[in-house]
Amino acid sequence: MKVIPAIDLMGGRVVRLRKGRFDEVSHYEEDAADLARDFRKHVDRLHVVDLDGARAGRPIQVAVLERVVAAFGEGVQIGGGLRTEASIEAALSLAQRAVIGTAAIVDQAMVERLAARYPRRIVVAVDAADGRVKISGWEEDGHMTVDALVDRLAPLPLAGILYTDIARDGTEVGPNIPATSALSLRCPFDVTASGGVGSLDHIDALAAAPGPIASVVVGRALHEGRFQLSDAVQRAANATSG
Repeated sequence: MKVIPAIDLMGGRVVRLRKGRFDEVSHYEEDAADLARDFRKHVDRLHVVDLDGARAGRPIQVAVLERVVAAFGEGVQIGGGLRTEASIEAALSLAQRAVIGTAAIVDQAMVERLAARYPRRIVVAVDAADGRVKISGWEEDGHMTVDALVDRLAPLPLAGILYTDIARDGTEVGPNIPATSALSLRCPFDVTASGGVGSLDHIDALAAAPGPIASVVVGRALHEGRFQLSDAVQRAANATSG
């Protein structure tokens, strides 16, 4: 199981939200590019989200994203406001993978075209509350269950699914392992767990889940110093090999 550090951007700064709420934001002093450069010492993949873009429906933090990608190198996946063909293609010209959420709900035909054009380079973010998908920066109901969305995406050549339990995101109380594991058993893609990781024990629990969870995104716990990225990577490697 891979550990993927996350950098969330708002107003050019590194931040974390709690449960996806824009009025519950923590700001961090790290420079995004410096943070990416440091993360690169330990991992080969980085998850970056333009939160301003997620709210606006179009990329906003483009200049910062460019700096982050330049600092980290190959292996960055970016998301936030990627809802048009042009914006998704622009993201893929910058980074290795594009993470889309709202577009997967509202424009299935576009997602099918892009997945065929860019096989294994598009990740669909499945952001859920009580088993239902949320869209538009997690502020609107997608009018679809998680299972229905995954079944609809199953035939496409996607890079994977990023599953976030919104109620746990930014809380460090632990990820929703049963839901993530069940999803990994249901769909043909790699599943990445996101939301709630706050300790190395959570890494162990994800690696031991009955469904094969390919990777886990870690954000606030790293910023708050709950553990070091190097330790998380080692723990994940040990748990998976064991």
